[in-house]
Amino acid sequence: MKLKTHRGAAKRFKKTGSGKITRAAAFKRHILTSKASKRKRQMRGTEVVSDADAPKLHRMLPY
Repeated sequence: MKLKTHRGAAKRFKKTGSGKITRAAAFKRHILTSKASKRKRQMRGTEVVSDADAPKLHRMLPY
């Protein structure tokens, strides 16, 4: 049988061309006034998920 994609994970993570999984930076949703501009600016882009979490996400996003 075909594997199903975990829809919650599909909305939060993206696969790169080389197969790595990227995510958005955390701590960027609210209470931003107490955070420094430099810190907020560095949280703008995407990051590659940690090596510990990657195998589980590869199972959640098979395609």
